[in-house]
Amino acid sequence: MLLSDQLPGYEEAIVEVFGEVPPYRGRGRPPTKKRVTPQLRYGQVVKRRERGRVVTISERLVFGEGEQARQAFGGRVSTSGVERTQLTSRQSNGRLVRRTLSFSKSREMLEWACAWEDLVYNFAKPVKTLRIPLVQGQQKWRERTPAMAAGLADHVWTIRELVLFRAPTRAYQHRRG
Repeated sequence: MLLSDQLPGYEEAIVEVFGEVPPYRGRGRPPTKKRVTPQLRYGQVVKRRERGRVVTISERLVFGEGEQARQAFGGRVSTSGVERTQLTSRQSNGRLVRRTLSFSKSREMLEWACAWEDLVYNFAKPVKTLRIPLVQGQQKWRERTPAMAAGLADHVWTIRELVLFRAPTRAYQHRRG
C-alpha cells in the first residue's frame, strides 16, 4: 500500500520499482515492460489551490480495485499521513529541505543520505505513538521504534550499533542490481 501527493512521475517510478514483467506466453516477442501487479495499492492526495492556498483536497485511487483498495487505505486517503512523513524526512535529512546549502551533488549520495535517515528513524528513534504502557515499575511507558513494533528489533539501537551493523551482502547486491 502506497500513498503520496500528486507530484508528476510518481506513477512511473512506482511501476518501475514495484511492477513486474509479465510472463512470456510463447508467442511473439517476450514482454520487457513492467506492469502493475494486481496486489499493488496506490492512492494520491490531490490538492486544488487558488492564489497559493489549498481550496479542496480529494483522493484519487491510481492502482487497486475499488472498495478493496479503499479498505486497504482505511476507507479514506488522507493528506495528513503524506505530509507527516515528508515533514519527518525533511527535518531529519538536510538534503531534502528546500532552499538549502545541504544539497546532494550526486544522486548516489542523496540515496545514501535517505537510507541513513530511514535507518535512524526506524531503529534508533523511539516514536511516542508506538510506546507501550507498563503496569509495574517506575517507568510508565516502554519506548518503541517502528522496527520494534514490526518485530525487526528487540531494543532501541544506538547510533554506534547502526554504524557497526554489517548488512548481508546478498541483499545489498539484489537491491542495487
